[in-house]
Amino acid sequence: MQSIPVDTSRLGVLRCAVGPEPKITDFESKEVKKDRDGNTIYTVAVTVRQDGRRVSVIEIAVPGEPKGVAEGSEVRVTGLEAFAWTMGDRHGVSFRAAAVTPVPAPAPAASASASASASAGKGGGA
Repeated sequence: MQSIPVDTSRLGVLRCAVGPEPKITDFESKEVKKDRDGNTIYTVAVTVRQDGRRVSVIEIAVPGEPKGVAEGSEVRVTGLEAFAWTMGDRHGVSFRAAAVTPVPAPAPAASASASASASAGKGGGA
């Protein structure tokens, strides 16, 4: 099965739609899928929105539990690959990645505006 690398920089803002869940291989026995190294495979649903396009949700399989990824949070996807699959008369595209990690929140704007007011008070005066 040939994988196709995906340039995530062209996908716009990526947000977690559904938090990490273990991927189930057998729903009757609740068996969890593992990779070759024995790591549990998790799926994370991520919203993708390119400029001027509708929002799409893709499920990304990732080895090991992504820490700190919560619904609604902005995420970074490392090593994203797409691959086409067929099973009988069904077909589709699946996604896997090396990692899904949270994007750190930006520093509060209050500190920037406070330092701007302090510097304005030093040089001004009429």
